[in-house]
Amino acid sequence: MNKFSLRPLTGRPVLYSVLLLLLKLLLLRYFLFRDIMWSKVGADLLALWLLLAVFELIIPAKWGKYVYFALNALVSLILFASTLYYAHFGSVPTYTALLQLHQVMQIKASVQSTIRPEFFLYFLDLPILLIVWLVRRRKAASAARKSVIWRAGVLVSAIACFFLSERSIQASDSIVNEIVQVEHLGFLDYQVAAAIKTSKEDALIRNGNIQDTIKKIDDLKSTYVYNDKTGRGAVSVTPAHFGAAKGKNLIVVQMEAFQNFPINLKVGGQEITPNLNKLIGSSYYFPYVYQQIGQGNTSDAEFMSNTSIYPTGTIPMSTGFGDRALPSLPRLLENHGYEADTFHVNDVTFWDRIKLYPALHFDHYFDKPYYKNDHFNDFGASDEELYRVAVDHMKEIADSGKPFYTQLITVSSHFPFKVPEDRKKIQMPDSLKDTQLGDYLTAVNYTDYAIGTLIERLKQEGLWDNSVLVLYGDHFGLQPDQNDPEWIQSQLGIKYDSRVSRFNIPFIIHLPGEQQGQKVDQVGGQLDMMPTIANLLGVSLQQEQFTAFGHDLLNIDHNVFGMRYYLPTGSFFNDDVLFVSGTGFDDGTAISLKTLEPVTDIEKYRKDYDYILKLMGLSDEYVKLLPKREPGNE
Repeated sequence: MNKFSLRPLTGRPVLYSVLLLLLKLLLLRYFLFRDIMWSKVGADLLALWLLLAVFELIIPAKWGKYVYFALNALVSLILFASTLYYAHFGSVPTYTALLQLHQVMQIKASVQSTIRPEFFLYFLDLPILLIVWLVRRRKAASAARKSVIWRAGVLVSAIACFFLSERSIQASDSIVNEIVQVEHLGFLDYQVAAAIKTSKEDALIRNGNIQDTIKKIDDLKSTYVYNDKTGRGAVSVTPAHFGAAKGKNLIVVQMEAFQNFPINLKVGGQEITPNLNKLIGSSYYFPYVYQQIGQGNTSDAEFMSNTSIYPTGTIPMSTGFGDRALPSLPRLLENHGYEADTFHVNDVTFWDRIKLYPALHFDHYFDKPYYKNDHFNDFGASDEELYRVAVDHMKEIADSGKPFYTQLITVSSHFPFKVPEDRKKIQMPDSLKDTQLGDYLTAVNYTDYAIGTLIERLKQEGLWDNSVLVLYGDHFGLQPDQNDPEWIQSQLGIKYDSRVSRFNIPFIIHLPGEQQGQKVDQVGGQLDMMPTIANLLGVSLQQEQFTAFGHDLLNIDHNVFGMRYYLPTGSFFNDDVLFVSGTGFDDGTAISLKTLEPVTDIEKYRKDYDYILKLMGLSDEYVKLLPKREPGNE
């Protein structure tokens, strides 16, 4: 009778590990999708058993409980981090994102504010298992554990799981929407699918030729009518406003977590952005510009505004391509005698900017040691201190008679938007106190105040009348899970959409001597910033043979551009809508950019969908083919 006992099976740590980790994968599904999706749980089980079967076959029996406990703890930590990542960024991380966890300590306040108590359920079983194992008497390993039959069964089941998982991954290959892929494949197989996709793309590119890719890009772009007169924007004629600020200094302010809706907004009778509102009165203002950042977040915004190249979405561009000689605005302006410098109050190693800035060809970077720490937030120095140091340096360059390009990366409005009490410039109504929305508006108001101090310093130092000032938001600020659109509307009296409004960022260009502002309703993205700036400075991207994936917003009538990472691949903006892909195009959804109402007739946007998928693929191909920098050649 004993030989038929189930005890040898129930005593196997691998079976307990399968059960516990499966429960945790179901918990992950709930946290990500608010639905376990029972019909797709089999995908999680197949991948999980395949993983554990490998350990069961290679580890000695006496080490089993220790190895499985360690594996349980490691997977629990990965799932916890993935849940936290999704809660903070709204995107399911791949293994490449998880490799960036060392950046967390730089933004610990942001991360801590995202953690919810229920996330710790992943670790609930670990102390219980540890106690059980400590109090149990040691017993000799069961003979059944060593049996050939058991290991043969594990091997056969592992092979079966391997082939079933492989077929599942192949079947999902046509799904461009990463969220849908995770739903179908489960978290573990999704990581495998991501690695396979990257490997295939790299293999295709390995023997590629960048000139062939550039020709494919030009041929594809020629099929889309960006400009009614010339077909592709101003190619055959001199573009409008070309050289309007030729030879002028360029100052670009990238505003942290700055959405567009606070512009011209009043709360309790108080202007949230009085300085920007005044500046818009004598500037180009683009109210329909949207973020396109990828995994690198703020650093990806810096990358795009200087290169007009799509982020790949699979790795921060600073990390993945910081070893390249990136075609960039600093390189273009160097040919016109400019010095290019960048300023950020944090350590230059954060998000691998120590690689990014040489790749972009900035002459100097000014990071943490250059500023007095006034303890504004986790990053240290405030925007006011950032501007103090930057203007001092700009003055030195101007006095030498050389034009300059200065990039300023602000951080005072960084999540979780906590402004020190003695630095607050506005009082929120009682209904907004101790809310993320109230904190956000307070932080944005301080950012605007600091911009006012920058403008005054530029005027005092004689730089204002000889400089182009550009300001734009790097990405959204308000977290969608904490800010219901209807609640925002009730508090602020504005219409707000959890996607369109969230991804909408301001883009402002002030030219020296300009007195009359102009609102430009052309829809655009962060890829379009550099071509627009270059045209105003009199730098012809066509003559420079510069491959840009964006367009000059002052010289196009129509636009379409993709967005991924914060939206599934295949999503795009055009003149009319934000389209969000489903499994593919047919089950996608669209919302009007102007009315923020759903658009049901999407068939007319199919060409845009196909076009953008091809264009983003060619952008990835292009950036991967860019040559690496020679040692010592920045």
